[in-house]
Formats: sequence, structure tokens, C-alpha cells
Amino acid sequence: MNIAFIALLAGALLRYLINHADSPRLPWVVGLGIALAVLQLAGHRLTGHTRRRAELVRLGLVVGCWVVVVLLAPSFAWCAVPLIYTALRALPTRAAIALVAVLCALVMIAEWRLRDGVDPNLFLLPPAVAALATGVFLHMRRQADRLQALIDDLIRTRRELAATERREGTLAERQRLSMEIHDTLAQSLSSQQMLLQAAERTWDSEPATARGHVRTAESIAERSLAEARRFVHDLAPAELAEGGGLAEALRALAERETGGALRVRFHLDGTPVPLPDRVQSALLRIAQGGLANVREHSDATAAALTLSHLDDQVVLDIADDGRGFVPEAALGALPGLRGHGLTAMRARLRQLGGTLTIESAPGEGSVLSAAIPLETPLEQP
Repeated sequence: MNIAFIALLAGALLRYLINHADSPRLPWVVGLGIALAVLQLAGHRLTGHTRRRAELVRLGLVVGCWVVVVLLAPSFAWCAVPLIYTALRALPTRAAIALVAVLCALVMIAEWRLRDGVDPNLFLLPPAVAALATGVFLHMRRQADRLQALIDDLIRTRRELAATERREGTLAERQRLSMEIHDTLAQSLSSQQMLLQAAERTWDSEPATARGHVRTAESIAERSLAEARRFVHDLAPAELAEGGGLAEALRALAERETGGALRVRFHLDGTPVPLPDRVQSALLRIAQGGLANVREHSDATAAALTLSHLDDQVVLDIADDGRGFVPEAALGALPGLRGHGLTAMRARLRQLGGTLTIESAPGEGSVLSAAIPLETPLEQP
């Protein structure tokens, strides 16, 4: 619109210079033309909170200069077309339409002064151009308003989605942290408590046994400290971080858990294949939690860890010869006594697309089996 305004203004000024070079009005016409150009282009420089008021003042000056120059030189009348857009942009719709009507009337008066006779187009063309310009601008503004509303809605929806994702991520991280704490620090503290209680009972009668319990508790505390430090830095389990892989970590776990009345063995079946870090971490945590449950609840004398690499899945079996239990009752009862061991195991496996199977009966021992497919895409936490 500014380019069109300057073009029309330059054309009208050139026409006046050609036809009225000796007119005494020439300095006024040239001065007002330059003022119109400067005022029209100054609109792009308006910024800040005073822009609205400055825009209205500028529009008033532009219209005032244009009215004066049209009265002096009617050939400047068609410069009103870009002014229509300026008015529609700066004023409310009703006020802008009223100003457009005034501008259209002045254009018709100016054209009538330039004509010798009466031309019907004089009363048809200016209103038609003004109506067309106004209609196009109002339609474009409605489209722009709808587009802006859509953009605002998309931005608001994106923010709400981001907040929801942050909340879900926080909940998922809390669940992950609770499972990590349960399977590492809580289990280690429970084992230390049992060992220290055993040492207290045998301190006077069997000092050597008591000191052995204390040394074992110290070893567990040392590993728990290393696990806690790695846990804080969000690293892999300490056993896996040592670089031996899942099989070596399970073998070392079986050796550590062997002691007192419980003997734990480790078996490896099949040809080992590289496993994702999440799968290795989950199976190691499940083995730790499973053996902790065996030691504390089953009264078993022997337990076995079996890691089986099959064609399409990896399976970890934890078997013991303890007193057994009813699986349904263990999964649904006593959530306040032992935390959420079996439930946490199932949650871990569910994130990896795996399953947890429990086979047990009172007096017949138990077998806990964790299977994770190797080709199924892993569920995102």
C-alpha cells in the first residue's frame, strides 16, 4: 500500500508539474506532496505502547494534508485508495467506513472539478472502488483474525501437551526411582538389618560367626554405597558398569547371596547375545529382588538363577526349594509390608514388552520366570 501510495502521489505530482508549472500553488502542492510521502512512510517506524495513539495522529495528518492538496490540485484524488487501507487498519470498523465514505465523496468532487460535463461513471467508479477496497480489507482482516485464533489455540494446546508430557514424565520417573530404590537400596538395607540382628544374637556365644555377619553386612553396605553413587548419576547398575555383562553380574550376585543356610547357583543356557542396557538392568534388578524375597520369606536352603537365551527372547528363572506361596495372594496382598516387589517386577517387564510368570504352591517351592522378547519394539517409559 505504501508503494502504491507513493506511485500515485508521484504520478499526480508529475502531472501537476507538467500542466501547471507556472501556477502560484506549485510550492504548496510540492510541499504537501512531500509531507504526505513522509507521513505515510513514517508508519513503519511506530513501535511500543504509544503506537496506537501515534498511528491515529499520523492518520489525521495524512488525511488533512490530502484534503488540502486535493482542494489545490484535484488530480491527487486517487491517492485516496491507499489511504482507505490506512484508515481501515488504524480505526475501528464503523469509524473507518465513515472516513472511507468521506474520502469517496471528496474524490467524486475532485473528479467533477476536473471534468467539463457530467459523466455517470463519476458517481459509480469511486464508490465501487471504495466498496471493493473496503470489502477486500475486511475479508482479509477476518481471515487474519481466524488464523491468529487458530495459532493461539495451537500454541495453547502445545503448552498444555508439553505440561501433560512433563507430568507424565515426572510420574514415570518417580515410578522408576521407586523401583530402583526398592530393588537396590531397600533390599540392601534389609539384608544388612538381618545380618546385624544375627550378629547381635550370636555375639557372645559365637563371636567368629557374629564377626562374619558384620563383615558381610559391611560388604553389602560398600556395594550399596557404590550403587547409590551410580544411582544419583543415573548410571547403569554397579555390577553391569564393571563391564562383565549380565551373565557375570548374575554369577557374582549368586556368589554374594550364598551364605548361611542359603546356597545360590547360576546357570547359563543358550548362546549369549548382546542385550540392550535396559534389558540387562531390568533382569539384574529382578534377580536382586527375587533373591531378596527368597532369603527373607521362603526359608529356602537352595536357589538357582538361570539365564536362557532363546531364539526370540531372553528368560530369567529364579527357583527355590522354600515353603512356597499362593501367587495370586502374593501379587494382591500385603502391599504395605514389603513394598511392591512383584508388582515392580511386572512394571519393569511391561515397559520392555515382557511378562512375569510365577509357579508356586505351599510347601513346594517357587519358580519366578521373567521373559523379554528380543524383536518386539520396547515400550517407551
